[in-house]
Amino acid sequence: MNKQIFIPLRFKILFSLLLGITVVVGVITFTMANLFHKDKTAYINDLISTNAIHTAIEAQALLQNYVERIKTFARVAYDTDMTQDEKSRMLDDLFRAFSEMLAITFYENGVKQASVVDELGLKEVGLSKTDFDNDRHSNPVPLTATKPGEVIIRNSALPTRVPVMAIITGVTIPGWESPFVLEALIRTDDLVALVGRSDLFESFILDSGGGLIAHTDPRQAALPEYKGWVPDESAWPEQSSLAATFDYSVDSIDMIGGFARVELGSLLVGVQIPRTAAYLSARDLFNNLLGVSLMILVAGAIISLIWSHRITLPLERLSRATQDVGRGKFEIQLNPTSRDEIGSLTRSVNQMAFELQERDKALAETQAVLIQSEKMSAFGQLSAGIAHEVKNPLAGILGYAQLSLKKLKDNAPVYKNLTIIEKETRRCNAIIENLMKFARQDKPVLKPLTMNDIVEDAMTLVDHQMGLNQIQMVKNLADHLPGIMGDPNQLIQVFMNIFINAQQAMDGEPGTITVTTHSPEPGSIEIRIQDTGPGMPAEKKDKIFEPFFTTKEAGKGTGLGLAVTYGIVKDHGGKITVDSEPGQGATFIITLPGAAPSVDEPEAEGSESPEEAAAEQNPSTGDTG
Repeated sequence: MNKQIFIPLRFKILFSLLLGITVVVGVITFTMANLFHKDKTAYINDLISTNAIHTAIEAQALLQNYVERIKTFARVAYDTDMTQDEKSRMLDDLFRAFSEMLAITFYENGVKQASVVDELGLKEVGLSKTDFDNDRHSNPVPLTATKPGEVIIRNSALPTRVPVMAIITGVTIPGWESPFVLEALIRTDDLVALVGRSDLFESFILDSGGGLIAHTDPRQAALPEYKGWVPDESAWPEQSSLAATFDYSVDSIDMIGGFARVELGSLLVGVQIPRTAAYLSARDLFNNLLGVSLMILVAGAIISLIWSHRITLPLERLSRATQDVGRGKFEIQLNPTSRDEIGSLTRSVNQMAFELQERDKALAETQAVLIQSEKMSAFGQLSAGIAHEVKNPLAGILGYAQLSLKKLKDNAPVYKNLTIIEKETRRCNAIIENLMKFARQDKPVLKPLTMNDIVEDAMTLVDHQMGLNQIQMVKNLADHLPGIMGDPNQLIQVFMNIFINAQQAMDGEPGTITVTTHSPEPGSIEIRIQDTGPGMPAEKKDKIFEPFFTTKEAGKGTGLGLAVTYGIVKDHGGKITVDSEPGQGATFIITLPGAAPSVDEPEAEGSESPEEAAAEQNPSTGDTG
């Protein structure tokens, strides 16, 4: 027999996904390679346009951030609620946070008000504050052309040839009537890094006057002017989300270039590449595409492994859970992690385990009842033999004691002893009678009965005894109960045993016994007998229906009353249980099958009266308090 190799489901899913990804990536790569070969120029044009647009959008966002920071400087500098020391500290913090800014100058109504200079920043680029002031004097700010909200960005050619730009904007400050003009001197390192990200293209940013703001080559970025070709302003795209491509020559080199606008400051972004390099770069792009494809394949493998693990992990848990259920461990509760077939299967396994657990409990209860029944049956057979052998000697002892008492006077020395012998012999005889009743297991003579009548008859018989012991009897009897088929004398004996048992458990203390009848479901009657006695712990509650088990002192109970009660209820096809906690009383619950139709008429002729039933009832059998 060939042993099959076990392949986990996650690897099957992984292999399937990898195969699909490989096929898809291969098709995409092959298709794009063909497109490269068919129309490289169109591809380069699109790539240049996309690069120009993306650079323009990112430059717009970066410059907008610069403008907002510049306005923050103005708000802090002219905040009337701050002290001069607080302003100085705040401006120092702003310079540290905005390390690209070298200086900022404030103008009001065309007059310079103040300049704030980062002397450490100027020193890094090889300038002093005097050099800065001289440069600003030779490059005056167009104050009249700057209105609130308007932004002008231009190249600022410092003597050190460090890439620097000037951002000039008008701003209105709360609390000041006149608008201000702000000029910030900012290093263009971020813009140079932005246009220098591509090794394939030459990129640059120009101001509205043709001044160079940033260039791929940092050396050219420090030059004041751009020497290359630029389209006429009328050919510029109107929006930053659009780009225009052109074919032109720079120093006898054919170029392909794309241009896009930066709306803030009217800047122009250019991206260009020599035409010959564009054709040669197709191979580089193809190699890059292969690299990306491999990265996609690796990423797909990792994602597939994670995803397959997420799919198969619930299945592994289900497998372990079913193994536990097979070993009889039904206390499992899996958490459905999805709303698909696996989640539905998880809920089904939970339901199966719960139902198996309930059935296991029911089986254990049935087994306990069966064991109790077998114990009662075995004890009954044993009791029959013992009772038969003991009854005759007891009858002789009782007879001789009674004859001796008749011949003696009350003051005779042995009269008292013989009286005790007679009393105890009668008591033993009563025990033997109960044993024989228990052992005979006579089938009850079933008659149509009304349960409420049986309960009331039993309560009537013990009413006087309960009153003497300060026990109040309360009845809550439901109307329209189903009739039952039962032996009235035996059922009265059941209730009287429980009543007297409750009274003895209260041990002379006042209390209440409440009897409730109702029909929990069609064709069934439930009788609840609840007392306010001391209750009982679990270890006694489990043994209460066993023969000769009693909680009373020696000589005060035989331990047969509730055992006989258990047998009578069982012979009537019912069941009896007890619910009790220490200090909370006890509740006996009797459930009997009903007989349809309901019995509303009086008891049939020939049945024994309650008095006759009481004559057969021995109160000493109620013994488990």
